[in-house]
Amino acid sequence: METLKRLVRNQDGATAVEYGLIAALISVGLLLGLESFGAGLDDVLTYISDTIEAA
Repeated sequence: METLKRLVRNQDGATAVEYGLIAALISVGLLLGLESFGAGLDDVLTYISDTIEAA
């Protein structure tokens, strides 16, 4: 019974899980942000390429 009480009071595992969830959320946010940035960058580079070809 004492071992079970110690496991319930131990917060080390919970902290590691929380950090893992935070890292996962940051990763998802970066992927979504970079995806939209990549699409915008592609549009800009296409515009520049078309302008150079037309000159």
